Amino acid sequence: MKQARIDTGDDIETGRYEDETVVTETGRFEVGVDGALRAPCDPGTVYCVGRNYAATLDQMDYERPDQPDWFIKPAVAAHDPGAPIEYPAQTDELTYAGELAAVIGHECAALDSEAAVRDAVRGWTIMNDLDALDQPGRTARKAFDGSAPLGPVVETDLDPRALKMTTHVGGELRQEATTERMLFDPFEVLTFLSERYTFRPGDVVAFGSPANPGLVEPGETVDIWYEGIGTLHNTVVESGE
Repeated sequence: MKQARIDTGDDIETGRYEDETVVTETGRFEVGVDGALRAPCDPGTVYCVGRNYAATLDQMDYERPDQPDWFIKPAVAAHDPGAPIEYPAQTDELTYAGELAAVIGHECAALDSEAAVRDAVRGWTIMNDLDALDQPGRTARKAFDGSAPLGPVVETDLDPRALKMTTHVGGELRQEATTERMLFDPFEVLTFLSERYTFRPGDVVAFGSPANPGLVEPGETVDIWYEGIGTLHNTVVESGE
């Protein structure tokens, strides 16, 4: 089942998503008519795994990690599907990266089996891991306001280990892969991180980018598609627009 959050102007409603409509306990809301989609969760923390595809390691000349390599984005990094991405004033090199992500359903830690992970995960969504590439250090590069567009929905019934994906920028195919190429699959990553952190409801865990993350310029659209979930669409605009 697909779930989404829609801003009706009076409230943010959460419900079942079908055919551009969000069905909630209070009614049916048509996307674009009754309101706009919001990020499908409200994370306190966004946990991001890097260097998780062999092809990306080869492209970027990174060493292969012997355990998941991760960093954290703050809550203010979350950004809505469809909403313009404001090009950060501090950078001249903004990059995209189309990533699969898990949304945590309830507070949990020390997940010790695939069954425990499945119970902890509300579902699966898409994240664009924006990176101000010319900034010093991972936090400055990746942990700014709006650096984690999410959505458009959470799919609750999905095996994340062999999903096809593509990323188009300005209509041009930039990324094409499957999640079976991950070095550490989502269940391994979630188990590993849960040994170090207590996950809270709504937290997001992203599993890294396939090969060919790259630069994006103002005026370009980024469309990230994952099989079984849908397409995360955002357009980059000049700062202050």
